[in-house]
Amino acid sequence: MTEKDFYLLKNGTDIRGTAIGTENDPATLTPEAVTRIASAFLVWVAAKTDKAHPTIAVGHDSRLSSDRITADVARGITACGGDVILTGLSSTPSMFMLLKDGFGADASVMVTASHLPKEKNGLKFFVPEGGLEGSDVEEVLRIAALGVYPDGNGKVTKKSYIEKYASDLVEMVRRATGEKTPLAGKRILVDASSGAGGFYVDLVLKPLGADTAGSLFLQPDGNFPGHIPNPENAAAMRAVSEAVLRHRADFGIIFDTDVDRAGAVGPDGKEINRNRLIALISAILLEEKKGAYIVTDSVTSDGLTAFIEAHGGVHHRFKRGYKNVINESKRLNAEGKDSPLAIETSGHAALRENYFLDDGAYLVTRLLIALADAAAKGKNLLSLIADLPEPKEAAEVRLTFLPGCDYKSLGGDVIKAFAAYAISKPYLSLAPENYEGVRVNFDKSHGNGWALLRMSLHEPIMPINAESASAGGNKLILKELYSFLKGYDFLSAADLEKAIK
Repeated sequence: MTEKDFYLLKNGTDIRGTAIGTENDPATLTPEAVTRIASAFLVWVAAKTDKAHPTIAVGHDSRLSSDRITADVARGITACGGDVILTGLSSTPSMFMLLKDGFGADASVMVTASHLPKEKNGLKFFVPEGGLEGSDVEEVLRIAALGVYPDGNGKVTKKSYIEKYASDLVEMVRRATGEKTPLAGKRILVDASSGAGGFYVDLVLKPLGADTAGSLFLQPDGNFPGHIPNPENAAAMRAVSEAVLRHRADFGIIFDTDVDRAGAVGPDGKEINRNRLIALISAILLEEKKGAYIVTDSVTSDGLTAFIEAHGGVHHRFKRGYKNVINESKRLNAEGKDSPLAIETSGHAALRENYFLDDGAYLVTRLLIALADAAAKGKNLLSLIADLPEPKEAAEVRLTFLPGCDYKSLGGDVIKAFAAYAISKPYLSLAPENYEGVRVNFDKSHGNGWALLRMSLHEPIMPINAESASAGGNKLILKELYSFLKGYDFLSAADLEKAIK
């Protein structure tokens, strides 16, 4: 493998690739690639910890290739003299928490590709300070490309951690509520998306007294037979929403494959995700302390801003990417600005009180504490967001670039041109802050809302997010975008054409 081949596996702060190849999508996460990257991580950890033979914990989610890749990781580490603790089926957050809990590991690796199709897989790396930054991953890949490693013969042991991780969540709820079974009498469903999140039913909800009848896709299955393992997916949210209504549940929870993201559903079957999820956890935190900065990604609504401000907080938008919002929240705290939460509309949420760990299970556990508290007072959890101004319409349309074009450069040019276009139109105005792409406000006669034109973080895609406070407003907004974008022959606007018909 060339150095370029290794760098192509970098996806932000993770490693991602095709593990089960096809004729049209050959395998890139090969045994050679995984073994060399694992060896390189061991070398990187050894230098960081000043230990000749570090111990690395390795866990995995339910993907079809996870057993093979886990074995490749273990082989790469032990060949360099490192010891391996195999934790088996695990959540990504648990692989970080074990480093804080005297588990006996110096670092950890999680084998997962989150919500991606079943052919994909990847690696996430942790040290006790947190997940690796992009520059750290680049250094690991540089070492892998050099291929110079020490010889060794480390040992492999097996030890599960998910039970301890779950019991800590149970104790957190009991301490907060003062009750052993604060969820008694509540029916709470979990859709584990056939991933690693099934543990939450037996190890968290049932010990707290909840009735979990009607839960979905709890058995790990890398074919993902129920739906895409993604709380943002419409079919996935529909599945859990329908189950909540069918079983008359008080609350529904959905996890992605590796449980670092979550969504929820209220007793009315209505989704609690995106702006509603951010509003709910923000209301809980702002009830505890006013004046906090809530850091979100750039596609959140103006209604959410009004809600956070009305509840005594400050809404701070930033660039998409969970590490981006986490690092921005950390920066604000370092400046002396109280920022307890970094959260994306995708469901990635990190709380300062939990090491700024991206943890879907911790997030919903926080919500369940609020649910139990509201029930004890004869209230409904959703009363906390009853005053959230919600748009009449919201949409995301994704434009694709022609294969082979320099999409990053071309996309940047389009965004600059759209900013200039907006300035030239009296009914359009640029948002005061643009952390990525360009966000444009539309007056009442031309859509009564806003649109954000941006580049995808990792793919040759230009998404458009749009919201309107008026029925039919989104069509006007998207028509304006179509009028501007149709002249760029390197962009496919087919989905945008469908949206305005």
